[in-house]
Amino acid sequence: MRVVSARPELAMLVGKIQNIVSSKPVIPVLANILVEAYNDELIISASDLMVSMRAKMEANILEEGAITLPARRFFQLIRELTSEEVELSISNDEIVSIQSGDSKFCLNGMSKIGFPTFPDLSEATHFSVHSDRLKEVLSRSAFAAAREDSRHVLNGVLMMVDNGEVTFVATDGKRLAKVSTSVELEHPHRHDYLIPLKTVEEMTRSVISNEEVVRVSLDSERIGVESGCVLLITKLLSGEYPDVDRVIPKEHRFKIALHREELMALLKQVALFTTDRSRSVCFILTPGELTLTARASDIGEGRVSMPVDYSGETFEMAFNPFSFQDVLRHSTDETVSLALTTPCDPGLVTDSTSAQYVIMPMSFYSA
Repeated sequence: MRVVSARPELAMLVGKIQNIVSSKPVIPVLANILVEAYNDELIISASDLMVSMRAKMEANILEEGAITLPARRFFQLIRELTSEEVELSISNDEIVSIQSGDSKFCLNGMSKIGFPTFPDLSEATHFSVHSDRLKEVLSRSAFAAAREDSRHVLNGVLMMVDNGEVTFVATDGKRLAKVSTSVELEHPHRHDYLIPLKTVEEMTRSVISNEEVVRVSLDSERIGVESGCVLLITKLLSGEYPDVDRVIPKEHRFKIALHREELMALLKQVALFTTDRSRSVCFILTPGELTLTARASDIGEGRVSMPVDYSGETFEMAFNPFSFQDVLRHSTDETVSLALTTPCDPGLVTDSTSAQYVIMPMSFYSA
């Protein structure tokens, strides 16, 4: 293999790809990325057996070939070079020569034998959606997913495809986010897919480019997301996801409008008076006012208030302030609506979009 490519573009693509590489690979070759040079294209791939990513770029292919290179070391080197072009060439002993300007390096590689075959989703179901919209709905839902929960299905984001509408749902058992968007589906299709949270985060961080139409591919075991020159494919999680419709309140006793940024500021203040053992803030509604209080015996007590349009009887309920802040942070409007029923029922936060956020109630703090 001998190839000359633009160094900045190569560094950018390798930077995206190397995020997939496991820090503790189950086999040595998975610590490497696969570099292939064919048909005027430089193709870079990585896999941890669960997630695979591939990126392509145009290059001057002087001699076709393939090799795997240590991901972290190769990225660090390419990133630090200063010339605009870099030449890669390999000898029969699997040593890669990297030349850029007057600098020359030799990096030990490995044969591509044993490197996982990149999954094929050419026969899968496909839909298209604009990158900005997909990023938005993923970020507004994935934050509510669990991390390393023993109930492994909660460590993912449920994607429900219902013909021209796709809904994303995430929950950690204490809060729930549900956001929908319309898509362009090639054929009628209705099915649910459970995407690992790690994959969702990688999609939003390095796969989905701005101002691109994203192509999503689906089969019974995998999902693929292609944006520009980058394609990510991951295995889906298995298991039965909770019935989210049972959790989302269908009826409520009353609904109040809340100024989002003002409430966020007050929650940050009063949350300073909670502890890891008791992360509970009491919401007290009285005519014309919402008061937030928190108390911890070893810290003290905080009390803040804001005006609201409420004229009913005194109502008290407790929420986790950090979960509530997350919901407000991922809402989009100047004001949000909080629907409540009883102190023991979950609260429902909505804005002018399709998003629905459920926050489970907590026990009132104790002194």
